[in-house]
Amino acid sequence: QVQFVESGGGLVQPGGSLRLSCTGSASINWLRMGWYRQAPGKQRELVADIPPVSGRVDYANSVKGRFAASRDNAKNTVYLQMNSLKPEDTAVYYCNRIGGNFSWGQGTQVTVAS
Repeated sequence: QVQFVESGGGLVQPGGSLRLSCTGSASINWLRMGWYRQAPGKQRELVADIPPVSGRVDYANSVKGRFAASRDNAKNTVYLQMNSLKPEDTAVYYCNRIGGNFSWGQGTQVTVAS
């Protein structure tokens, strides 16, 4: 079991940027990791699929070209650089293992509003 702590969220204007971080309590070296988000009244959705080692990151169509996910296994951390933010990106963002989730962290709130 790995516990995750997400950070970096906040209030940003449309068109702005944020960088989220998510750190695991143990090694994530061999874990396929995902960034997820859940907007009010909606199901949690996967926005970025990060392979364990170097390789292509897959993105949801809604964020492709605007978001960039990465990882630093030495720090047990994954990142999500979010650019050109839109109001519809407003959600609580989480990270977790893909293919058998661990317990969910508290997430970090991202609000995009003018």
